[in-house]
Amino acid sequence: LQLRKSIEDAVNRGLIGPGDALPSERDIASKADISRVTVRKAVQDLVKGGILVQRHGSGTFVAPRMERVEQSLSRLTSFTEDMARRGMAVRSAWLDRGLYAPSPDEMMVLGLSSNELVARVARLRIANDTPLAIERAALSASVLPDPAGIGSSLYAALETTGNRPVRAVQR
Repeated sequence: LQLRKSIEDAVNRGLIGPGDALPSERDIASKADISRVTVRKAVQDLVKGGILVQRHGSGTFVAPRMERVEQSLSRLTSFTEDMARRGMAVRSAWLDRGLYAPSPDEMMVLGLSSNELVARVARLRIANDTPLAIERAALSASVLPDPAGIGSSLYAALETTGNRPVRAVQR
């Protein structure tokens, strides 16, 4: 717990910056006179908290600083709109978009029968050249009949057919 706090404090005070490598677990354990298990636990907690990143075969590094992306639940805006409002350059890389037979979960949540189709889209969302999220959406094909026709904004594509989202569920 003390090690975790001291590493986090060092990052927050700028003593170690984004991209800086941490010493090996063995070195930290030796210098702090604690077990490697304790070091490993502290490092894992900091990785989970987004303070550190681990690269297999390379070591542990201070994570790049990220602007927190938070959104009011009172107004539903698209990622594109939200990032543009923050003055960030936005782009996406499509991972998948197509029409498919619905999964049992999709049938239940979207109220589809087994002979209806579901439109699935997945894309990597990038702001200021930093990947921020993988966005996945599943909608009834009656709402989004041509997922391949989506431009930069899913919300804009839905709005052209009169289907602007008013509620979203994030999981």
